[in-house]
Amino acid sequence: QRATHTSTVIPKKGTIHQPLNHFDRKDDKTFPQKFFVNDVYWQRPDGPVFLYIEGEGPLSKFSVLFGHHVDMAESHGALLVALEHRFYGQSINPDGLETENLRDLSSQQALVDLAAFHHYISQRFSLSNKNTWISFGGSYAGALSAWLRGKFPHLIYGAVASSAPVQAQLDFSSYNKVVGYSLMNEAVGGSKQCVAEVKGAFAAVEAALLMGNEVEVGKDFGCCETPFKAEDKMELLQSLADVFMGTVQYNEEGVAFSIEELCDIMTNKSEQNKQKEEPYDRLVKLMYRAREKVPCLDVSHEKLVLELRNTTATSSYRQWLYQTCTEFGFYQTCEDTSCPFSRMSTIQSQTQLCSRIFDIPQDHLPVHIDFTNQYYGGNRPQTQRVLYVNGNIDPWTELSVVWNDTMVDNDRVILIDGTAHCRDMNSDKSMDKPALHQARKEIGRRVAMWLKSAALAP
Repeated sequence: QRATHTSTVIPKKGTIHQPLNHFDRKDDKTFPQKFFVNDVYWQRPDGPVFLYIEGEGPLSKFSVLFGHHVDMAESHGALLVALEHRFYGQSINPDGLETENLRDLSSQQALVDLAAFHHYISQRFSLSNKNTWISFGGSYAGALSAWLRGKFPHLIYGAVASSAPVQAQLDFSSYNKVVGYSLMNEAVGGSKQCVAEVKGAFAAVEAALLMGNEVEVGKDFGCCETPFKAEDKMELLQSLADVFMGTVQYNEEGVAFSIEELCDIMTNKSEQNKQKEEPYDRLVKLMYRAREKVPCLDVSHEKLVLELRNTTATSSYRQWLYQTCTEFGFYQTCEDTSCPFSRMSTIQSQTQLCSRIFDIPQDHLPVHIDFTNQYYGGNRPQTQRVLYVNGNIDPWTELSVVWNDTMVDNDRVILIDGTAHCRDMNSDKSMDKPALHQARKEIGRRVAMWLKSAALAP
């Protein structure tokens, strides 16, 4: 271990100009793409390169300063590099969000960006085939990490894909099925009673809205405006469901509640006074706490549409919606009987934004999603040296690779008990569950093994 303290490291920030369309040689338009480099741990000249892939959001300098991949880079003397995804953060032209320009936003283009970045870094640091590249990413970027190894095996020797949804799916109703199971899972603080109370609360809200009690419901949940329109009712129910979905996806990590705290409120455990309280009232209490820093709950569908049409927005919602419409689906509907929320969340209600915002007809979506799975291999990829890491309470695990395949690579899956989305990517903390410590050890062992076998390769 070197004695370089991370807080004193200032990573190098840079920009490369990438072709907007790698697949059209006649198109010479470019865009600026941001990257970071941390060479403090690098053992020149032959030390490995750890590539951190950013997904659907801005790239931070912390991507080369903190995290399990950085800890491993330190012990292996690796050069750390990270690339921002095209059309997110600062890696976008001023007119990039116009609908006609979004045609150059795709995972296929993003992978070629990474290949071009590989070439750029190799030239700039005079790298050779002795420098072994390993890629890392989480969530969508985890899928990119796996796909990069699959499409460019001559550039990337091994890939860690954390919580990677490699299987595109139009109607991702199993997301909420897992949310239901996780709210029931006693090991993480859930219970059958918790799910029953959640179902009861949502049924009561829906009934109140359909019976014409919109003013009262709007007041109870602190809505900015009364949800009279059907689409605003849908937004309210979705906002309520989002609290539960976020809690399960990120259990204990950067969300208002853990599953245990949320279930305590919904089952009335935490209350001193034992008077009978309806599930509806508990949901009101929960939402009051969830939106502590927000003056009121925005449920205007029209406002959402205007936000998504904004081509100068600094958020990433517009770009990511475009990618769901053109490549992935991932629509978290509530049509499955095990979904504990409102049945009003249908595939129809979710995909209408594709036609409203981008003029992409809803009936074109299945073809787009089939193409993605044909192109990458879905959740049965034939790629070696890709490590798929998932937590079993994370709903995205449903779209990842969770079984070993003796024909391809008998050692490619790590499933972490009681763990949520992308948790393995953080540095080890003493309060982490034993299963998480073990998983990080296993990831470290696998990366070390790859580096060893690469060094022995002729």
